[in-house]
Amino acid sequence: MKWEKILVRYGELSTKGKNRKQFISHLRNNIKFSFVDLPNIKVQAERDRMFLTSTEDSEIQELIQRLPKIFGIQSFSPVASCSQGLEDIQATALQIMGSLDSQDKTFRVTVKRTDKRFPMDTYELQKTIASHVLRHHPTLKVQMKKPEIDLRIEVLADAVYMMAQVIPGAGGMPLGSNGRSLLMLSGGIDSPVAGYMLLKRGVRLDAIHFHSPPFTSERSKEKVMDLANQLSHFGATVRLHVIPFTDIQQSIQSQIPENVTMTTTRRMMMKIADIVREEIGALGIVTGESLGQVASQTLESLTAINAVTTTPVFRPLISMDKLDIIDIAREIKTYETSILPYEDCCTIFTPSCPKTKPKLEKVEYYESFKDFDDLIKEAVENREVISFPLRKNSNFENLL
Repeated sequence: MKWEKILVRYGELSTKGKNRKQFISHLRNNIKFSFVDLPNIKVQAERDRMFLTSTEDSEIQELIQRLPKIFGIQSFSPVASCSQGLEDIQATALQIMGSLDSQDKTFRVTVKRTDKRFPMDTYELQKTIASHVLRHHPTLKVQMKKPEIDLRIEVLADAVYMMAQVIPGAGGMPLGSNGRSLLMLSGGIDSPVAGYMLLKRGVRLDAIHFHSPPFTSERSKEKVMDLANQLSHFGATVRLHVIPFTDIQQSIQSQIPENVTMTTTRRMMMKIADIVREEIGALGIVTGESLGQVASQTLESLTAINAVTTTPVFRPLISMDKLDIIDIAREIKTYETSILPYEDCCTIFTPSCPKTKPKLEKVEYYESFKDFDDLIKEAVENREVISFPLRKNSNFENLL
């Protein structure tokens, strides 16, 4: 089936008021960025919908495959066109129905006759096309309310446009419409899912990872790089900040009582993340913590960790069950990478009996015997920054 264009529906963006244009502009730029490798794509943004066109059928097919990952799109439909001749309309309707699995499906025809000069009225055209389709697809059943297939026909002055598929989009808000945050990316199952959920709300992401060689291997670093790259597939560049954490972690192990080393480790990570966040102009820190999942994620532990910063810390998974998180990880294709057996710096140094209810004043007392500031400054200055996806420079490089 040769499609003329793609009709994009905004969904949540349609509820916006005076700033709707700003959100639509973000979506248009994100689409241009995501499809920079398709040079013939044209974007026409209107108040309530957007049209994507190309002279190349292969590019239209590529759009259909990749648009479901673009946040800010509620749904989209491939659109075919033909002349106003009745035989042409009937033939195009059959081509569209033939491209679908219509066996034993419910069906209706919806007509919008914008060009009132068209010789047939709305009901007459609707009845004529429906009868023609049913003669060629006898297993179809007519259903006027919520059919499985709705063949929509719009008669304009220059052509007739038709569509029958409504393909779900990713929903959410366009990337870049809600600022930037810093994701603490561990390499486990949870943090990539947390990052995905913030991306869906229009938040651009940098990611930060704490690497402790030789205790953690290069394979563990490559695993996190793969996760960052996968998150970048949702329409924007993700910069990964790899922090050398060995010296800090060894100092913690030598100075802090074993049962609270995990709390102090998380506090030092949060301090470093806050410095990096400020340097890159991010407005928040994102973690994959889920309440009560491990010892460092009890309310008492989270309170002690949060005490080192006044920056908003977003925890989108805080009330989610592990199985629900795993379902999302599978959906966004990070699960198989996350379960690879390459340990991160937290799992390497996990104490045998960690405190589940650490007292903040005691943790601060233990930390007071060691000046971590110089080590933190050195770790931030020596970090490695990698941008994903790895691609050639383009004219849209600075849009996101």
